[in-house]
Amino acid sequence: MGRSDSNNDKRASGRQGGTFRKKSYARGNSPIRKKTEQEPKKPSDPNLIRLNKYVANSGVCSRREADIYISAGSVTVNGKPVIEMGYKVKLTDEVKFDGRLLNPIKKEYVLLNKPKDFTTAARNEQGRRTAIGLISKATKTELKPVGKLSKDTTGLLLFTNDGDLTKRLNSPKNGLRKIFHIELNKPLRSADLKKIQDGLLVEEKVIKVQDVSFVDKAPKNQVGMEIFSTRTNIVQRIFETLGYEIVKLDRVVYAGLTKKDLPRGHWRYLTEQEVVNLGMIK
Repeated sequence: MGRSDSNNDKRASGRQGGTFRKKSYARGNSPIRKKTEQEPKKPSDPNLIRLNKYVANSGVCSRREADIYISAGSVTVNGKPVIEMGYKVKLTDEVKFDGRLLNPIKKEYVLLNKPKDFTTAARNEQGRRTAIGLISKATKTELKPVGKLSKDTTGLLLFTNDGDLTKRLNSPKNGLRKIFHIELNKPLRSADLKKIQDGLLVEEKVIKVQDVSFVDKAPKNQVGMEIFSTRTNIVQRIFETLGYEIVKLDRVVYAGLTKKDLPRGHWRYLTEQEVVNLGMIK
């Protein structure tokens, strides 16, 4: 009997005792399965946000904690309690937590080590380079600088969309701790250093600094100064009053924030602890 006769008998092959070979799918010859047609996903509405995220973004608590408060009826939407998990609200809705109106925009904090020749202006005017441009990749949220640094001043500059914090940090009554590294156009005389330490009359007002001294192992034209005053360009005015010109001015400490591990021209997000520390300033 030939092979064709064997195949015609359709007897089982191999281990089943016959010579007939069934078609093998081992080499990728398996039949193509039809894919189940799925409905295209609808694009999410950018104007809608989950209620727990809305509450968390406002700074009240985490999302997980927000779910607990929502289920307990502590959150209202347009005056009505909502306890449904996954409930979505519009950005225009009035959402309250224990009667307090919430803001869904997440607060963000970015610290920049500003280089020289960058302005703190919010917009690029007449081709000038801006500090805000250096942090453009940090967030899509519009951030504003807390206070100002002159174009020639380098060092720490904080950006945030937290209006309440900005107002507190800029308040004259707070007098935040700032430390500057100053390089003058000539050596500072010891007598002038003493005048600054004792309190110097600048534009009919006595300015007192917390500390001022020569920088260790540096020429006498380099000075370190700790000051709490919020007056604009006060460091420059102090030395101008004494007949000196500032060649370099670098803010190395601002409100407890430092330049550690932050190279010039780079930025970083504040840590949770740093945000808490700033929040304690009243």
